[in-house]
Amino acid sequence: MTTLRKDTPFQLVASDLDGTLLAPDHKLSAYSKQTLKDLHEKGFTFIFATGRHHVDVAGIREHVGIPAYMVTSNGARVHDQHNKLMYSNNVPMDLVKQVIDTIKVDPDIFIHLYRNDDWMLDREDDFLRNYHEESGFSYTLYDVNNPPVDGVAKLFFTHPSQDHEYLVKFEEELNDKFGDQLNIAFSTPWCLEVMAADVSKGDALKVIAESLDLKLENCIAFGDGMNDVEMLQMAGRGLVMATSHQRVKDALPNNEVIGSNADDAVAHYLQDHLL
Repeated sequence: MTTLRKDTPFQLVASDLDGTLLAPDHKLSAYSKQTLKDLHEKGFTFIFATGRHHVDVAGIREHVGIPAYMVTSNGARVHDQHNKLMYSNNVPMDLVKQVIDTIKVDPDIFIHLYRNDDWMLDREDDFLRNYHEESGFSYTLYDVNNPPVDGVAKLFFTHPSQDHEYLVKFEEELNDKFGDQLNIAFSTPWCLEVMAADVSKGDALKVIAESLDLKLENCIAFGDGMNDVEMLQMAGRGLVMATSHQRVKDALPNNEVIGSNADDAVAHYLQDHLL
């Protein structure tokens, strides 16, 4: 059982990575890294809550050097501090190819799969390699006409122009076809993601809280994407990044907005309010 700190209702700290905790170069600044270490030393439990793959996040966690839980693939996977799988919820196998077939009609869109321990991509994408430089995690290629359908935590789609509105039409089409069977959300304005219907970072966070005999009201959370909305609604305190897309701010009109990831806003908030 976790012992609550007496001077704060919060024991759990959860944060998204890209656009939130990580700097614009997709790395942890020295200040943010030290803040996570300070949190650990003061008795807080940290949770990486991200759309990234668990292998990728494990590399980042090792770089920081603290034990931390991992909510990955937007909540489709939860791992404990020792890398033990606590929760898994895959995209239904009969829907994987149907989703891919809906998207592949546009040859410009990159079609990604997070499957078991692998990141799979239908063709080379040098831009996204830069996101994973710190962890060393990278993709393997697969045949979009014969994709694997088992063990898929999520699918996601990007476009070379990083045009949000370009992908919105596919968001609408996917929702029309599969909206009652899948969770479809933007993690960044230029990355459209598809998970099982009941997958969210908020529900994954609840798995961790309950395992520690805590409640979500004992969690403070940070995020910037539409895939963070449930987590920020469900946490005891949910902080929205100033650089979030307007859709996020509109979905969370009563949540406090803090600064930018470029200014280490999460770390500064934690230092000022918890440390």
